[in-house]
Amino acid sequence: MIFDWQIAPLKRDLIPGIQERIDQKTKPLGALGQLEQLALQIALVQQRKRLSIERPLMLVFAADHGIADEGVSIAPSSVTQQMVRNFLAGGAAINCFCRTNHIPLKVIDAGIKDEIKPAPSALFIQRIAAGTRNFAHEPAMTLEQTERALILGKEFAESEIAAGSNLLAFGEMGIGNSSSAAAILAALSDAPVETCVGLGTGIDEAQLAKKIALVSQAVARIKDKSPLNILCEVGGFEIAQICGAMLATAQAGRLIVVDGFIVTAAALLAVNINPNTRDYMIFAHESEEAGHQLMLRMLDATPLLNLGMRLGEGTGAALAMPLIQAAVSFYNQMATFESAGVKV
Repeated sequence: MIFDWQIAPLKRDLIPGIQERIDQKTKPLGALGQLEQLALQIALVQQRKRLSIERPLMLVFAADHGIADEGVSIAPSSVTQQMVRNFLAGGAAINCFCRTNHIPLKVIDAGIKDEIKPAPSALFIQRIAAGTRNFAHEPAMTLEQTERALILGKEFAESEIAAGSNLLAFGEMGIGNSSSAAAILAALSDAPVETCVGLGTGIDEAQLAKKIALVSQAVARIKDKSPLNILCEVGGFEIAQICGAMLATAQAGRLIVVDGFIVTAAALLAVNINPNTRDYMIFAHESEEAGHQLMLRMLDATPLLNLGMRLGEGTGAALAMPLIQAAVSFYNQMATFESAGVKV
């Protein structure tokens, strides 16, 4: 691997003390359910008595995929650029949810096909190329491109952490990227391709059959099942940059909020590169994609939400933020039986 990712595992010997603090809150044992597990995880990551979410940030990486030329999506590649413009104008679902939950949003061009010129100041330019190659017929990226994408993602995350963020949430945009995520899953899991490939944002049965055939063709080509090579063969520029950013976030000991199918593909790659990355990940939601559900099982993840969503963009991650804040709030502010004078 091009980096030696120094990611510390969580200090699990701290669990009893943290759990005792949670158990002493004025509630029956376990009464806050998953929020208790979330607070425990955050406390293990932050290793301090008072938890905090500082400068939480949503990062949406956008790029195009050569596989989209095969007609396996509901829209052409030109829609990637159109949606990036929509993000910048504040009109997409992710903008709405970030505004509602007071989460700053940054949009990164990791390699969209139709470059936006002149680039507005709100768009961060980290272009590798004008979209990947068609992975049905050849590797999506060169090794050099893959490594460059990982480095750029790493550097972007490090910059935001240096600016004060202790939680980074990830979203994506890229026509064709559900095919890439499905291929990554199939290559890493050896599960049947039919299990990994889904309807994406709503393709028909004929498109689904074609998508399965093309992903199968690509996965059959992959002999080296290392995460770096899988990224080269069937990945995307946005997926690689998210993967690099997640690894850097974990290396810095900060929280990662994982969105849906495509972002979880990046998370799965990151965990395969360094398993300790998993400790820092909060899984926002379970999408309607069957492949996403398999990924979550592979990662032993219990997502916070299941709203029947399949949009991407980081929308699930944005919607999960109030729950993360709530876990911090009860851990910090809820009285104990002793302090409240409650005897049970």
